Formats: sequence, C-alpha cells, structure tokens
Amino acid sequence: MTDIVPTPDTAAEPLAAPAAAPATPFTELPLSPALQATLVQLGYLNMTPIQAASLPVALAGHDIIAQAKTGSGKTAAFALPLLTKLNPRWFAVQAMVLCPTRELADQVTQEIRRLARAEDNIKVLTLCGGTTMRPQRDSLAHGAHVVVGTPGRIMDHLERGSLTLDGLNTLVLDEADRMLDMGFHDDIVYVAKHCPAERQTLLFSATYPPAIAALASRFQRNPQEVKLREQHADSKIRQRFYEIKHDERLQAVGVLLKHYRPVSTLAFCNTKQQCRDLVEVLQAQGFHALTLNGDMDQRERDQVLIQFANRSCSVLVATDVAARGLDIARLEAVINVDVTPDPEVHIHRIGRTGRGDEDGWALSLCSPADKRRVGALAQQMDTEPEWHTLGSLQSGNDEPLVPPMVTLQILGGRKEKIRPGDVLGALTGEAGFTREQVGKITVTDQSTYVAVVREIADEAVRRLGRGKVKGKTVKVRALTD
Repeated sequence: MTDIVPTPDTAAEPLAAPAAAPATPFTELPLSPALQATLVQLGYLNMTPIQAASLPVALAGHDIIAQAKTGSGKTAAFALPLLTKLNPRWFAVQAMVLCPTRELADQVTQEIRRLARAEDNIKVLTLCGGTTMRPQRDSLAHGAHVVVGTPGRIMDHLERGSLTLDGLNTLVLDEADRMLDMGFHDDIVYVAKHCPAERQTLLFSATYPPAIAALASRFQRNPQEVKLREQHADSKIRQRFYEIKHDERLQAVGVLLKHYRPVSTLAFCNTKQQCRDLVEVLQAQGFHALTLNGDMDQRERDQVLIQFANRSCSVLVATDVAARGLDIARLEAVINVDVTPDPEVHIHRIGRTGRGDEDGWALSLCSPADKRRVGALAQQMDTEPEWHTLGSLQSGNDEPLVPPMVTLQILGGRKEKIRPGDVLGALTGEAGFTREQVGKITVTDQSTYVAVVREIADEAVRRLGRGKVKGKTVKVRALTD
C-alpha cells in the first residue's frame, strides 16, 4: 500500500472532496514561514479533506484518531505536527512513526524528509527488519530526530538499548488497523510503554474496528476523532431476496455461492443445529466451510476466526450470538439462510459487508412464510425488496470455490517469544518465499498462525519444518476444514 504524494499538477484540489466543499489552503495553518515555503515548493497548495479536518486539531496539541485511507494525504497530516515540535539542535529521538510494512516506512521517511528540507540538519532514520542491525545501531548512536519503523524492529532496538525514547514528544501509529491485522498488537503495546507518558499520540487507520478503539483507550489522552463522512455507503450493499421452499434452504446456499463466487461469505442461521447442518451440506459440495457456535472453547473459536479472517476459509456459518462482535475486513457477501424477525438484527447482519471502499452482497433466502417478515424489514429500512428466483441464476461455473490462502499452524507462540517478524523472516529468508506470498500472521499464547498463498502451502510446511524460527526447530501443519 502506498500513499499518493500530491504533485504541483494534482495538489490544487482536495482528493475525494465533495463537489461543493471549498478548498482550504495550507496558508490558514499556524506553520512557520520555512514550512509554508516548503509546501509551496512541493506544490502543496490546498489541503485534502483529512488534512483539513485533522491538522488544526493536531497542531493544537491534541491526540487524534483519524480515519484515513491510503492516498488521502495522511502522511503530511501527521508529519507537519511532529515537525513543528522538533528542536533541530537537540540530537535525540523526538518523534516516532510506527508502520505495518517496510515499504510504507520507507515512503513515510522520504515524505518527512521532503517536508523537513527547510531545516538542513533534521535527521530521519528508518528502522525496519530485512536489514542487519549494526548500521541502524551506528546511525542511532550518531543521533536522530525522527525514527520511522516497523513495530518488531523498533522493539528489537529498545530491548538492546540502542534506541532510547526519553525525549519523545510525538508518537504516530500509521495504518493502525493493518498493524493489528498483521499481529503486531503486543509489539505496539511494548513500544508505547517505553514512550514518555507526556506525549502527543496520533493514530491513523483506514477502518475503525473495536480493536482500534481498545488500542486508543490504552495509549491516548482524550483523543479527538476525525472521521470524514462516508458517501454512497448504503448503495455499496446490494440486497436481493430469493423465494424458496423451506426444505430447499440449505442446498440453495451452494447455488448462491456458485453464482456470485465471493471469496469470503458470512452465512447466518437462527439455530446452532441449522449451522451444523449447513456446514455438512457445504463441505459435501466441496466448499471450504466452518462454523462458529457457543459450544466451542476459546481455542477452537480463535482458530476458526483466524482462518476466516485470513481468507483460508470461504464460508463461515454462525448464529447472531456466535458472531457478536465479529468484524472481518473484505467480506464480499452475507447470506441470511434464515430471515431474522428483528429488523435491527437484519441491518446489523448485512452491515458486515460493503465496508470501506468495497461493495458487498446481502442475499436472503425466504420461504413463503417469511414474506411478512421481509415486508417488515423493508418498511423499517424504507426500501423496496428486490425479489429473484434461484432458477434465474447462472449455474454454468462448476469450478470449486477455493479460498486463496491456507493457514499454517506453528506450535509455539507468545510464551516462546515468537513475533510476526520472526515468522515472516523465516518464510522470506531461508525458506525463500516472497512477502507477497505471505498473508496475515497471528500469534497466540501457544501457537502462531500464518496465511500463505494456496499454491505454496505444502512446500511452506516442508521448508519451515526443516528450518528454524527464532533459532529453534518448530512443528508446522496446515489447517484443513
């Protein structure tokens, strides 16, 4: 993921601003003449919407939670506040930016350097894995004003004493939701605890799941939320109702999946038994399906959620109770196997899809007895239900719906001090795979789970089993339905 840096040709208009919104010039901000001159040289004339909403708040010294996507101009939204507080004559780390990937960290470093060029002696240092520690330690020993890095490598330097944060006044969490998705929660906690309590914390995230709220509550002081209103949110969820006979319900789910072919689907049933029955039917039809129910212990539940969240499982079947609090990114479809009698529950169910920039399908199966319920739903939502028949669906594609990833379980987790970076390093180092072939990494107390593209799963198990993670031989297996 990369930020779009405005150029003189594109900076004159705010990115993704509503048509009627007036442009807000950078000259309205209380920035030094040198910074203002640099912005003009770089072609930064008017602020993007996220900059206009967050910069006055951040420059006033408040902690913020800003919902901002890549390409929205968020790097300048946190770089300008941290630069205004730097003392160039004091060679101590005064600001730190945590990023999920080395690529983003490199880009953020370059952007901060561009904005700081009016001050010749401001030193910005990148601290990421994939390179040896010694050059980074040497650079830190010579002094740096700003460090930008990934949580694991920053943590390594803190543990070794090569990085001290006594002089830090600004902490930035960039793409915080993605860092949590990649399993960096504990590393972020460790790093934040080594920062002075009296500091400004700026959190930027494309989404705002409960985990982000929990993170903010731990590390921020009375943060102000900056959230740009989503437009066309309702139109991103396309609802369709399919009238069927009651005894066709379970088989109909497979018909919908073969026609729409979503990568990830959450299917809602009203009872636990219906969930179990549907999973049996789907697995017999060749779908990668798992269920979530109240009878499962926490380890089993975690394992199912990990597989679904990292796109190793095509269909998750659950009751409303089991799915409570579930927030999955990139959910292409919701199927209501049973129509709920509660309109608010229905709205909550279908709202799991169509998040962010994504579109989503909300497909509901209805027997004749469900028609009255659907009428009540439509009235509550002020919409006209769109009715279809299963016979109208194209069934020509009989290729199996195979999830793109496979989850590998490594025996050993937090108790063995395994971190996501250790697993990523083992796969991209000695094992010889690329970063693009590795997905989400989740570390629990006893186990570590890593998603890899399906084509390399068997070879990844073999190579990890023959190699080492954190200097130790590990047992690895691929999870199957």
